[in-house]
Amino acid sequence: MKLSALLFDLDGTLIDTDDLHLNAYNQLLARWGKSMSLDYYKAHVMGFPDDMIFSGLFPHASAAQYPELAAQKEAMFRAQLRETTPVPGVLRTLDYAQAAGIPMAVVTNAPRENAEAMLQGLGIAERFDALVIGGELARGKPDPLPYLTALQLLEVSADQALAFEDSLAGVRSAAAAGIHTFGMLSGLEETQLREAGARSIIRDFNDEALWQRLQVPA
Repeated sequence: MKLSALLFDLDGTLIDTDDLHLNAYNQLLARWGKSMSLDYYKAHVMGFPDDMIFSGLFPHASAAQYPELAAQKEAMFRAQLRETTPVPGVLRTLDYAQAAGIPMAVVTNAPRENAEAMLQGLGIAERFDALVIGGELARGKPDPLPYLTALQLLEVSADQALAFEDSLAGVRSAAAAGIHTFGMLSGLEETQLREAGARSIIRDFNDEALWQRLQVPA
């Protein structure tokens, strides 16, 4: 089947922001004398929607409080953004896709304000044909709906697309949508990514395994 779409997660996939997110969560949690470990972040936060994140962090809070807590955390995250740098090979991959006429989308659980700020900071916002925000849908990752929405917007079928994800929630979302998913080794181990549904594993976008799939010399 002809490759007809590339679908990218944002945080940890196109740009490495995990440390910034962890710092922001810990700034917020410090107000209640709490903290978050890196292991907890990887297992229960990275890639998950806000309602799942904040119900775990604040089990005694009401769901009505989650949006304000999330807004405070995201403001702390954005305050850390300076000049951003893409993951190695990102620009090469985007150049290839554009030259080949392959449409692309970003599929993220990040708030729109964050996503747009990161893409503008990378200087690649105009490269994508669609930006799918999980929080603006009925269900975010790990549900397949964000990726199914991207496929619908780009008018391609799952077997015509490749997805790139670094989180358990993201891999589960893309894999459940029936898309061949590349797990990124930016924060998790290969075993974890494969158990979540990743069919290929790459370190970054210069990885030979990706370019073999794209049928282009590395």
